[in-house]
Amino acid sequence: MSQETLLEIKHMSKAFGDNQVLKDISLTVNKGEVVAIIGPSGSGKSTLLRCATLLETMDGGSMKYSGHPVCAAADGKGGASQYIEKNELKKMHKYFGLVFQNFNLFPHYSVLKNVVNPALINKVGTPQEIEATAKKLLDQFGLSEKYDAYPCELSGGQQQRVSIARALALKPGILFLDEPTSALDPELTAEVLKLLKELAREHITMIIVTHELGFAREVADRILFVEGGNIVDQGTPEELFNSKNQRVRDFIGKLSSH
Repeated sequence: MSQETLLEIKHMSKAFGDNQVLKDISLTVNKGEVVAIIGPSGSGKSTLLRCATLLETMDGGSMKYSGHPVCAAADGKGGASQYIEKNELKKMHKYFGLVFQNFNLFPHYSVLKNVVNPALINKVGTPQEIEATAKKLLDQFGLSEKYDAYPCELSGGQQQRVSIARALALKPGILFLDEPTSALDPELTAEVLKLLKELAREHITMIIVTHELGFAREVADRILFVEGGNIVDQGTPEELFNSKNQRVRDFIGKLSSH
């Protein structure tokens, strides 16, 4: 059975002024895979996600979603990225959903409206279908009592679950999560990680930037260690936690001892 490739990145690079944040990142993600990205702060993990979700533009390299080019390198390798037309680029948003670390919910919308609205804007179904999907997700995430509540009335863990429901209501091929638990206390972190484990069991394709090594080890099919704008090491959790790379071992050792 051939695997369906949902995302293909080749030689992605990105600089902000003189700061070369991403140097040469190549990554392929197949349907149903959970990929965790770990590494020290400032290593380029969030920028990688922002480029993949079109919040930032790549300087060099190429990227495809489900075989559709988003941008191509001028020289076919790591040269300057040339993006497709703007109206075509908009269509690429249907391939992914994004969950931020600080939820980014609309404070003046109810929980249900927060989940329904992006799906309506992106026309992922009829209004009735979208509302039914939204309610089903909120029920699944233990938020059936909260349809009419506002974000300020929810705990951080509940807000993050709404934010994950909102991303999934778009029916994306890949769900990107940028440190989804970093704004939460340990108890609420456990609550959100439990939900992500359930999604992994449902074979939802995810790319997760995280500091939660135990979670990455348990849930990810593959872990990437990013430092200095490069993928320094990658492999199954087993391979990475027994890495021969001293830098990776030091990093894992330091985080695991906390």
